[in-house]
Amino acid sequence: MTQQVQRVAAYAVIVRGEMILLSRLSRRVTRNELWSLPGGGVEHGEDPADAVVREVAEETGLAVTVGETARIFSLHLDDAWRRGRRVDAHSIRIVYEGWVPADAPEPHVVEVDGSTAEAAWKPLAEVLDGTVPTASLVTEALAAYRIRQRQRPAAYACVVRDDQILLTRTSDLAPNPGTWHLPGGGIDHGESPTDTVVRELAEECGLEGTVGSLLTVVDHHFVGTAPNGREEDFHAIGIIYRATVGPGEPRVVETGGTTDLAAWIPLADIASGSIKVYGLVHAAIAAIGV
Repeated sequence: MTQQVQRVAAYAVIVRGEMILLSRLSRRVTRNELWSLPGGGVEHGEDPADAVVREVAEETGLAVTVGETARIFSLHLDDAWRRGRRVDAHSIRIVYEGWVPADAPEPHVVEVDGSTAEAAWKPLAEVLDGTVPTASLVTEALAAYRIRQRQRPAAYACVVRDDQILLTRTSDLAPNPGTWHLPGGGIDHGESPTDTVVRELAEECGLEGTVGSLLTVVDHHFVGTAPNGREEDFHAIGIIYRATVGPGEPRVVETGGTTDLAAWIPLADIASGSIKVYGLVHAAIAAIGV
């Protein structure tokens, strides 16, 4: 009777823009070039999500975060070869959505003499059209993969003084680094939008703010990489208020976030297009009629 072998393994689909993170199987697994999702066997007593984190670190050298849910794929081969003998193999493969920090280094294999020979970002288009030879799990997982949908309400301040407007610049962790924005950010659960403006003015500009009347509401829909490295189908809703600030020069208080500079910017520079700003800035200026 052919020996029955069952294996439980966990993997991650890690997509960034038009690229996907893959691991190339070593010659001890296959003589032909074959790429798969980073991941591997779940050890006895190990949580599958922990197994993914461990395996991605070993195979790519990167720290991955995985989502709360997973998809299950089953593969049964009653005439498979494993370690030089014929077996009846059943693989249960748990696949999570995963993401690595936006500023993560290039992937590299950490575990030596393992089942992975190389790790690399590969173009999704080349994976889907077969240019990059992949294991069946990659095709199955990508067919079921959906980019996370996220809607984010946020509140912002339009502060104008002496033909200048108070703006903040996005850091390298933001989708469009170096672009100027209105001070503001996401509304915390249970938080009033006006309280959000006051809090964000303090964090991003180091200034005490007073919120005035509602100027306008705008929205923006795009697909991109979030600051944490997760790919998102993002819908932003921005509530813009008139505001004033107390004395002092603007400075960023909160470190390690999506803002790296705060400053008074001449309105003439925005009108001339000499600096790069988000559409939210133009919408605010149009709403106040300057």
